[in-house]
Amino acid sequence: MSDSTLLNRATLIIDQVTAEKPADYVLRGELGAAKHLLSAEKRDIARAVFAYYRWLGWLDEKASTQARLAAALELQCKFAADPFSFKPEALAALAVPAWVASEMDLSPDYLRHLQREPALWIRVQKEFAAALPRSLGNCAPASTPLIPEALRPTALAYSGKTDLYKTSEFQKGVFEIQDLASQLVGHAAAPKPGETWWDACAGQGGKTLHLAELMENKGLIWASDRNTGRLAALRKRAARAQVFNYRANIWNGGPFLPTKTKFDGILIDAPCSGVGTWQRNPHARWTTTPNDVKELAEIQLQLLNHAAGALKPGGRLLYVVCTLTRSETTAIADAFTAAHADFQPDAVLGQGPQLFFQPHELDANGMFLAAWKKKV
Repeated sequence: MSDSTLLNRATLIIDQVTAEKPADYVLRGELGAAKHLLSAEKRDIARAVFAYYRWLGWLDEKASTQARLAAALELQCKFAADPFSFKPEALAALAVPAWVASEMDLSPDYLRHLQREPALWIRVQKEFAAALPRSLGNCAPASTPLIPEALRPTALAYSGKTDLYKTSEFQKGVFEIQDLASQLVGHAAAPKPGETWWDACAGQGGKTLHLAELMENKGLIWASDRNTGRLAALRKRAARAQVFNYRANIWNGGPFLPTKTKFDGILIDAPCSGVGTWQRNPHARWTTTPNDVKELAEIQLQLLNHAAGALKPGGRLLYVVCTLTRSETTAIADAFTAAHADFQPDAVLGQGPQLFFQPHELDANGMFLAAWKKKV
């Protein structure tokens, strides 16, 4: 694809993007319908669109979309060649909206990480961990000590250009595309075979599938979400991965739970502002507001309060959000601890009861985890 064709195609997509129709949504629709494009061409278009929003603060508002896009691609190339040529003060002022500084620390390392293109992480089933890197190629295992040593080869950074969704290994359920931070959530939950767990905000089931593998498909997982479409996607993914020890049901986050079952563990991967995903989804930087953070924080605490009663004595509650704002992380965890004397804060991955995954340290999404045990 020529440079001019790339600019034209990416510009057509950018011109469709609004707050109600975010960039990733428009890309899925447009590229999914473009059957004539090669996978590599689709990848280049998506990278161009995301570069536009990554460098939006530097672009001339009066210029045409195509001219701004060309400038963004030049900035991305310049940054890739020398990230330190961009001053931290400029990154703090132009790479994120002004309100963010009141909600989280903006270190130079974090800001530079935001402007890099994201890594692609996959989670391979343990039995295929040795074979998959040889068949796919371009795989490097995660080195973080947060993952148990025996399972580190199951988290792989993929740097190749193959469309992974089209590989036979993906179609057979050998691996899932899952960010490293999300994989660490499963290890933080540490479910045991034969236990009963609840993935309360399961979405399309990435963490449900990981919990099932860690449980060796023994025991039972309840997976719930408010969206029936996401649960339908979960069922398809579970069938491909040959995961059968789960039940899926609707839960809207209210006081009426999807089951009367009492659980050994509950995972609440709560809806959040998604600040921790801003490297991967730069358009969201410019649509997320402080009011979103405030409203989501209320929902998060409500989810914890409603779900907590379903835990067995001695059971474990894990709260997870892919954001770094204080209002949605430490403030929520501290409020829950203060309101629930029957819950004892519990260590996360051998660390304290509250743990941040910093994106620039993992080369992955940013996340916050907090854990408690219900007193016996």
